[in-house]
Amino acid sequence: MIFLKTKAEMEKMRIASRKAMEILLYLKDFVKTGVRTIELEMICEDKIRETGNMKPAFKGYNGFPYCLCISVNDEVVHGMPSERTLKESDIVSIDFGLLYEGYYGDVAMTYAVGDISKSTRKLLEVTQDALNRGISEAREGNRLHDISHAIQRHVEKAGFSVVREFVGHGIGRSLHEEPQLPNYGEKGTGLRLKAGMVFAIEPMVNMGKSDVYIGQNGWTAATKDGSLSAHFEHTVAVTDNGPVILSKI
Repeated sequence: MIFLKTKAEMEKMRIASRKAMEILLYLKDFVKTGVRTIELEMICEDKIRETGNMKPAFKGYNGFPYCLCISVNDEVVHGMPSERTLKESDIVSIDFGLLYEGYYGDVAMTYAVGDISKSTRKLLEVTQDALNRGISEAREGNRLHDISHAIQRHVEKAGFSVVREFVGHGIGRSLHEEPQLPNYGEKGTGLRLKAGMVFAIEPMVNMGKSDVYIGQNGWTAATKDGSLSAHFEHTVAVTDNGPVILSKI
């Protein structure tokens, strides 16, 4: 079932989403050579406590034990914080969400550790631009897969591939609501978008092929060919006045 959100509900989601993005941007300064990914988790926990009335969206979700998903280099999503130390030229995708007064916000960014190659920089730029192109299609009257197609077309035109096993999703009182929102699809297909729908739009883009596998911890997805992967995400509302990025700072 798809739940349309009222303005009051969207405002709660905006508060959750913006605070999640604020914390994610705060973490950027700590993503550097020599930092252990578990340290980022601990910094995040401290910032959540400062909010007073917000809870981490991921911790405890289906048994996931951390506030952050931290995926490094060829890891696509659901990487776990650990004693792993970041190195020069790594890329780090951080996925994070918060719960505020019963409503969720969900965001993700990919950061560079020090200097990265021109091709890696292009991967990050293309993924972020694909997200923006997808968001621009989140308009009342459009079809769901107009968002998907805009993402896929931009990514593949640049010579990269979109991950197919993991998708964006509706979001609201639950972290994952219907409908699923793939990052690939045929323009003009899928359900008709209506004002009040809210999506977590999140392209996951591989430098190589799209195939992924799940690691031994049962959570972390990584590219089968070992190629780098990037991930960006915003929480976006469909409104009478076009798409509104609830997580925008």
